[in-house]
Amino acid sequence: MRVDVYFGVQGLQPASVQSRLVAVIDVLRASTVAAIALANGARAVVPLESSDEVITRSKSFDRSEVKLAGERRMNPIPGFDFGNSPREFTREAVEGKTVLFTTTNGTGAFLAVQGARDVVVASYVNFTAVLTMMRAAVRAGTDVSIICAGREKEFALEDAGCAGRYVRQLTTRTPEMEMNDAARASELIAKRYGDRVDQLFAESAHGHALSEAGYAEDLVTCAQIDSHPIIPIYQDRQITKLGPERER
Repeated sequence: MRVDVYFGVQGLQPASVQSRLVAVIDVLRASTVAAIALANGARAVVPLESSDEVITRSKSFDRSEVKLAGERRMNPIPGFDFGNSPREFTREAVEGKTVLFTTTNGTGAFLAVQGARDVVVASYVNFTAVLTMMRAAVRAGTDVSIICAGREKEFALEDAGCAGRYVRQLTTRTPEMEMNDAARASELIAKRYGDRVDQLFAESAHGHALSEAGYAEDLVTCAQIDSHPIIPIYQDRQITKLGPERER
């Protein structure tokens, strides 16, 4: 069995995702937003490439049924209902709504993993729930790929640290698992920081940039391990919550 980590989507090959369980991580902040929005009752989160696509797609909905969300260079897109702050996606704001969502890094990662057996949205806030799905896949003989969205096509410390936390837990139960070098590097990062996710964020370039831009409280929300224990599944070009109403 294998668990492989990829830093960004630019190096992905079909074999990187084909017939695998794929976890997409953009801790700061897209994967955290998706988990929190669904936990608070959103019907679906639809990742899209651009703001123009969000606007075009919204025309197929009654305006009362949909929320437009997204950012460019960390800041909200003018005219949209939300930016990319997880604190905006409260139950009062999103319950029963479909969220059309575009971000600089995270949403593009979802669009790059076609052909996977399953695609799950992973972060710290839903860590154990997603880990449970990963372990079930490994027991069933399925390899795992963890895709770190990164920051503007570059390595992101916070995504690698989260990926490494998953790798450490998987290999503890299955020590004979094979892994690529990126998985080993991620594991070392996770070991260094442990549960000090706040320190990891503070020392990451993107975490520092978000704090400087006025989003320091977002870092606190994104660092809360298991605060929203759901499994968001990306399928049919939308992210929905795995549960009785949405079986794989």
